Amino acid sequence: MVPLATTEGTLVASINRGLKAIYASGGAISVLHKDAMTRAPIVRFGSAVRATQLMLFVEDPLNFDTLAAVFNRSSRFAKLQKIQCQIAGRNLYIRFACSTGDAMGMNMISKGVQYVLEYLQNDFPDMEVIGISGNFCSDKKAAAVNWIQGRGKSVVCEAIIKEEVVRKVLKTNMDSLAGLNVNKNLIGSAMAGTVGGFNAHASNIVSALFIATGQDPAQNVESSHCITQIESAQNGKAIYIAVSMPCIEVGTIGGGTQLASQSACLNLLGVKGANRESPGANARQLARIVAGAVLAGEVSLLAAIDTDQLMTSHMKYNRSSRDVIQLASTE
Repeated sequence: MVPLATTEGTLVASINRGLKAIYASGGAISVLHKDAMTRAPIVRFGSAVRATQLMLFVEDPLNFDTLAAVFNRSSRFAKLQKIQCQIAGRNLYIRFACSTGDAMGMNMISKGVQYVLEYLQNDFPDMEVIGISGNFCSDKKAAAVNWIQGRGKSVVCEAIIKEEVVRKVLKTNMDSLAGLNVNKNLIGSAMAGTVGGFNAHASNIVSALFIATGQDPAQNVESSHCITQIESAQNGKAIYIAVSMPCIEVGTIGGGTQLASQSACLNLLGVKGANRESPGANARQLARIVAGAVLAGEVSLLAAIDTDQLMTSHMKYNRSSRDVIQLASTE
C-alpha cells in the first residue's frame, strides 16, 4: 500500500494500475547508491586570492579528517562525507555533504556547517560569512548540481514487465510505449531545456507521497528530478523500465512526520520514526518506496497517453456529479 494525499482521483487509479502491472510481472528492484544531504554557505574575502587560499585548504585531503571531526561533533548522526567548493570573484561557495540518519537533515547539516565555519575563522579571521545557505546546496530549486551530483537519497528503481501484462493491463504494446518514452520524456524534455525533468509526471507522485508522509512539500522541486527509461528486454518478450532519481529528500523523524495522519502513514509503510538498530534505514526505505511509486505512475501514464486514454480517464475519475459543498452543509 502506498499512501497518497491528492485531490486528483485519476492519479490514484493510475498508480494502482502501474503497481498491478509491475506486481504481475514479478515486482521491482530498487537500489540506493548515495545518501547525503547538502548545505553550501557563502563566504567572502577581500580578494579572490584569499578566497582561493581557503578553497585549497578546505579541499586538501590532508585537512578533511580534521574538518570532519569538527563537523561530526554537532550531532550523533551527522557524518561529513565530502566538501566541494566553487569560487566566483572573492566569493567562495562551500558545499558540504553528510549523512543524517533517519532525519531529512537540513537543520542537522546546518548546525555542522556552523561548527566548521567557526573553526575556519581561527585560521581565516578575514573570512566574512555572508549566509549559511548560498544556493549552491541547492534547496527547493531545480539545479544542475543536484541533478548531476545528487542531494538526499539517490535511487534507481527498475522492473521487467512482460508483453502479456503490457497488452492486458496497460492496454498498449511494447514498441509503441518505448517509442513514446523516447519522443516525450527524452527528446521532448531536451527540447524544453529541462533540468532533471526527463519523465512524464514524477512530481505528481512525489508531491502526493510527501504530503501523506509529512515531508517538506517544497522539496518536491528537486526530489522530482527523474529520468525514465523504457527498453526492449528478454529478446522482445518484455520491456525494461527504470526511473533514476538522484535527489529524493525524505526523513522519518522530525517536522511533519510527527503529525497524527502523517505518522500513521509512515507506520503503515513500516518506516515510522528512527531505526535504532540501523540509523538511516527507515529514511532510505522511504526513498525506495517513493521511487517505486514513481515507477508505477510513469508506466501507467505513458500507457494512457499512448492509447489516447488520458482525457477520458480524467473525465471519469476527476469529475463528480455530487455537490460536495451542498452535502457538507446538510450534514
